[in-house]
Amino acid sequence: MKNWVNFTLQESQRVAHNTRIFRFKLDPRESLGIPPVSHLIVRAEVVNSRGRQEKISRSYVPISDLRAAGYFDVLIKILPEGMMSQRIARLNLGDSLEMRGPVVELQYKVNMKKHLGLIAGDIGITYMLQLINAIMSNPKDNTQVSLLYENESPEDILFKEKLDKLSQSHPNFKVFYTVIIAGGERQGGQGHVSADMIYKALPHPSSHTLILVSGPPKLIDRVCGTKDKERYSGQVLGLLREIGYKHEQVRKFSLAC
Repeated sequence: MKNWVNFTLQESQRVAHNTRIFRFKLDPRESLGIPPVSHLIVRAEVVNSRGRQEKISRSYVPISDLRAAGYFDVLIKILPEGMMSQRIARLNLGDSLEMRGPVVELQYKVNMKKHLGLIAGDIGITYMLQLINAIMSNPKDNTQVSLLYENESPEDILFKEKLDKLSQSHPNFKVFYTVIIAGGERQGGQGHVSADMIYKALPHPSSHTLILVSGPPKLIDRVCGTKDKERYSGQVLGLLREIGYKHEQVRKFSLAC
C-alpha cells in the first residue's frame, strides 16, 4: 500500500483499562500479508491545541495473524494527551481510517539466528508478537526465542494468556515477565528490566544471537540507548552495552505510548 487506503472499522474491543484492539475490514479473501516486525502509518484529521484542523500521522503495529483473511487487528493505547489515539477512540463502527505501509523494521529470514532475545515494554509487545507468531507457526523455523516483558503492573500485561499458551506448547519459546508495581500473586520479576534479568532470561552475546528491543523511549534509552534520528538502531549503550552486546547484535524499535 504505497498510497493511502481507507479501511473500515469492524469491531472494537477493550483489552486493558486504556488499551483497545481495533479490527478493520478487508475483502473476505484478502489478507494483510505484511512481513513480521513491521507497522502501518495511520493518518487522520484532528483539532490541535490551537483549535485548528490539522492532519497528523502515527505508526501502529497490526497484531492479528498476518495471513488472516477478511480483517486485521491493531492494538492502540488510548491516552488523554494522544491526539491520534483519541481520534481513533471516537470512531464508530463503519467509520474509516486512512492507512498505508508497511514500514518494515527488520528483514527477518527463517533461521537467520539460532537464538533471538526479545525485550519489550508496554505496547512494544506488538512488534514481538508479530515475530513470535511467525516463528511458532512455521514448522521449518527452529529459532529459539526468549522474551523479557516489562509492564507497570500485572493488570497491564497484554496478551499474557496467549504468551503463556505459546510457551507451554512450543519448547523453543520462553517468556519472563517483570512488573514495576507488584500486586496480587507474584509471577516473574519485580522492577524495571535489569542487567541481571537480561543475563538470566536472554541469550548471551554471540554471533548466533540477536537482541530486539521494543517499547517506550525511556525503556529503549535505559536498555540499549536511544535510536538515532534516521530510524536506525545506532550505537549500543545502556544495560546491553554493560553486558557486552555489540552493535550488530541489537536492533531497536521505539514506540511512544
